[in-house]
Amino acid sequence: MDREQMMNRRDFLKIAAMASTVALFPNTAFASREIPSAKSISLYNIHTGEKLETTFWADGAYIPEAVADLNHLLRDYRNDSATQMNTDLFDLLHTIRTNMGSNEPFQIISGYRSPQTNAMLRSQSSGVAKHSLHMEGKAIDINLPGRNLADLRKVAMGLGRGGVGYYPSSNFVHVDVGRVRHW
Repeated sequence: MDREQMMNRRDFLKIAAMASTVALFPNTAFASREIPSAKSISLYNIHTGEKLETTFWADGAYIPEAVADLNHLLRDYRNDSATQMNTDLFDLLHTIRTNMGSNEPFQIISGYRSPQTNAMLRSQSSGVAKHSLHMEGKAIDINLPGRNLADLRKVAMGLGRGGVGYYPSSNFVHVDVGRVRHW
């Protein structure tokens, strides 16, 4: 058997991760592998009381009006400032919700954070990064009603598409579209 025929450690770990996902979520584990004709998400901002259910991508393109609505909902509620959120984050949320088999809206704890808000939060907690991806529109803190927070974390980590932070005492999971890491 030559090197190309042998399963390397990385291939083994990928297969093991997929098998674990199938075991945890047998009906939805491979939903993210399908190419949808449209992508939708549903969000509820716990600080403003605003809710949005929208299709943000269809026919191979992002829908500018829907993306603008999402940017507004995910604004920094403390000073009403918004930014252009990274659309990969919306794709990630769509995939997580699909893999969780949920139609419930994500509860948004934190979306965009202005530099001023991030500095204020950092002065109050050691858990806030100085150069947080929230300030770049690449991170969001969420929970999903009716679903176990640990399962939400497992699904997000299993996707391997960015950072995943687990905050069970605060009842949220941080996901971002930066480099792959977890804490």
